[in-house]
Amino acid sequence: MEIDEKELKKEYAGYKRKVTEIAGEIHDIVEDSIWTDYVKLAGLSVKIEEAMIPVNEMKQKYDFLK
Repeated sequence: MEIDEKELKKEYAGYKRKVTEIAGEIHDIVEDSIWTDYVKLAGLSVKIEEAMIPVNEMKQKYDFLK
């Protein structure tokens, strides 16, 4: 079975986009509403940690993603 690099790169980009979206939420809180929404940061941090799992797994498995 041949690896379809294009499809894997697309999947990888989707995982990275999810991490970036969560990071954007953190950025918005820090920049705009830290005094009221700081309690959300811990949960968002956990979400980033979880979302990074498939990113790191794919990077370890496929050299062309590094």
